[in-house]
Amino acid sequence: MSGTDGHEDGDELRWLDEQEKEAWTGLISLVLLLPAKLESPLRQEHGITLFEYLVLSHLSEAPQRKLRMGELAFLASGSLSRLSNVIKRCEQRGWVVRSPDPEDGRYTLAELTDAGFGIVHLAAPTHMRSVRRIVLDSLNTADQKALARVAHKLRIVPDDFG
Repeated sequence: MSGTDGHEDGDELRWLDEQEKEAWTGLISLVLLLPAKLESPLRQEHGITLFEYLVLSHLSEAPQRKLRMGELAFLASGSLSRLSNVIKRCEQRGWVVRSPDPEDGRYTLAELTDAGFGIVHLAAPTHMRSVRRIVLDSLNTADQKALARVAHKLRIVPDDFG
């Protein structure tokens, strides 16, 4: 470590001003609290996690209900290892099957089964009610556009995807 402020890069440490602190604490509260609020109704009513729902939902919207695992992980905002664990659980429940990609055997496809589509179909209204109640209903159109813009700017790509 160099310098008196305990950091190595030689740049002066910049503390947060009040506006930055308000933005940061608001964001971190959302990041830490929002997933649990969105997941709770899915767990209670359908026995699935938010990440499982997102994975199944993306598969349900894909052509022929199939996606490469890497693309699915990106869409669901998770790592390949996390996705692999979830897909394994979904396979055990009969919701998903995996197979080699016939176009390129180096890739694995995840395919939603009819049973998997059924659980998405049952869980979607629960999820949509939560999304509206917890997030969207309290935002006007300008707020929603601003949220989308900020989310896009802050989009983090999991390490497995460069």
